Order: sequence, then structure tokens, then C-alpha cells
Amino acid sequence: MASPVNGRTAALSLQLSRAHQDLRRRLADIRANLGRPRPDGDTLLTHCLAFCTALTNHHQGEDDGLFARLLRERPDLAPTVAKLVEDHGFISAILTRVRELAEQAGATAGPAPGGAPGADPADLEAIGRELDGLAAIMDSHFGYEERAIGAALDAGVPDDGWSEPVLRFTAP
Repeated sequence: MASPVNGRTAALSLQLSRAHQDLRRRLADIRANLGRPRPDGDTLLTHCLAFCTALTNHHQGEDDGLFARLLRERPDLAPTVAKLVEDHGFISAILTRVRELAEQAGATAGPAPGGAPGADPADLEAIGRELDGLAAIMDSHFGYEERAIGAALDAGVPDDGWSEPVLRFTAP
């Protein structure tokens, strides 16, 4: 809920939580539909790469914008921000692996039942394991981030443009 004194900033804390929920939903959708034809004609590779790009942009926006601004306002949060940036590195490594596996699955996709292109079940299994690990790390990271910096956002961290890449994603 927005405070009457700094409603925009308080709303940013809520928007951060909603952005995280959207990323969780997107990942759950990819995981649930792994190996299934998509009604929109999207391929596994296209869908995975779109998600990886959205999450990467979100974290880059935090690292370059939100966290930099937050540290100017709240230098006492430096250890917290350092931990969050470290998590971003771990997540980035998993995203790189997901991209590689999705590209491999797309390159080696042979005909599936009915003649439609399909990925090798072993490739899909490897992607699924990476996505499961990513989901667990994201959930822990997002929860910590929301608890650790939500209060600082609510207390008043001016939005000097950092919110756009952090809070808004394009389709899918």
C-alpha cells in the first residue's frame, strides 16, 4: 500500500514484487510446457530466449540503476546489495546454460510424432533440470531481495529512470 507521503516509492516496492511474480510465472510456463507445441507457434528456443532476456534485463536494470541509486541513498545496504549482485552472477550462469541447451535442442530437433519438429527427450530433460534449479534460486533470491530492499524502497528511493528495465517486460 502506498503511503500518503511517498506513495510513488511505496508503489515501487509492490511493483518489484509483481515483476518478480511475472518472472516466476513465465518460468513456470516454460517448465510446464517443455516439449509441448505452443499454441502461438513459438519454439522452445524462442520462448526460452525471450525469458532469459527478460530476466537478464531485469537484473541489469537492478545492478546499473536501482542498486546504484539505492546505495547513494542507503550506503548501509552495501553488504545486501553485494549479495544480490552476487546472486545475479549465479543466475546469469544458469541462464547461459539454459540458452546453450535450448539452442542445442533447437539444432538437433528431429521430427516428433505427427511430423512436427521436436527436441530430443534428453535435451528437454537437461533443460528441465536447469529450469528447476533456476526456479529454486530465483524464488530464494526474489524473496530475499523483496525483504531486504522493500523497506528502503518504501522509505524513499527516488526513481530517476531505473524502474523501467526493472519493472516492465515485453512479451511473451
